[in-house]
Amino acid sequence: MALQTVHYVIGDIHGRPDMLEKLLAKIEYHRGRYHADGPAVLVFVGDYVDRGPDGAGVISRLISGFSGFDTVCLKGNHEAMLIKCLQSDRRDLWAHWMLNGGDATLRSFNYDAAEKRSPEALRRCLGGEAVEWLHSLKLFHRVDDFLFVHAGVQPGVALEKQDEDDLLWIRSAFLMSQEDFGFGVIHGHTPADRPEVRRNRINIDTGAVFGGTLTALVVDRPWNELRENPVFLQVS
Repeated sequence: MALQTVHYVIGDIHGRPDMLEKLLAKIEYHRGRYHADGPAVLVFVGDYVDRGPDGAGVISRLISGFSGFDTVCLKGNHEAMLIKCLQSDRRDLWAHWMLNGGDATLRSFNYDAAEKRSPEALRRCLGGEAVEWLHSLKLFHRVDDFLFVHAGVQPGVALEKQDEDDLLWIRSAFLMSQEDFGFGVIHGHTPADRPEVRRNRINIDTGAVFGGTLTALVVDRPWNELRENPVFLQVS
């Protein structure tokens, strides 16, 4: 039986609000044509900031909400790095964030480089609403036989016992696994040229910030049906 609510699951945006707006237009068209009479949810799998030019714009857009849609925003590893720097001036944490594109996010918030590693200055630049929103991000979202998460799960570990670092950072152990997790995992985190559909997972990070596409997966059928013929909406 089909899901009662259609979910549009959106991959890693990485500071590209322009691509997000184009994708939202496609989502609205698809919903109007196929799901106009039912509720709809936008699920974002994380990595809203870093590398791309306007992480601030992406966060602002997500906070403002989307008319006619409920919204679920998950934490990505890039938001996790930002949150750590909101809480600490440790050189290693800031250097790690900068190496992963945090400098682009600082520029988008007009952060004064003279402040160097200042959690207080960073909080001022982001503003209280954005800081509160960052701390509200969920690690995963479970709906029927689907799990939405940023990076993946550790095989052989129950969902309630998963480590946060694995949910945000895992790659090979999850990506290579043939395990039946008990649900279909929809994730981002690992860029690919096109969506990757496997028997136990679907990867929707298609490298928007690297010249690829921004992808949404339409979740409107049970996992065993959807994985056989998934519908993707994409913009470049």
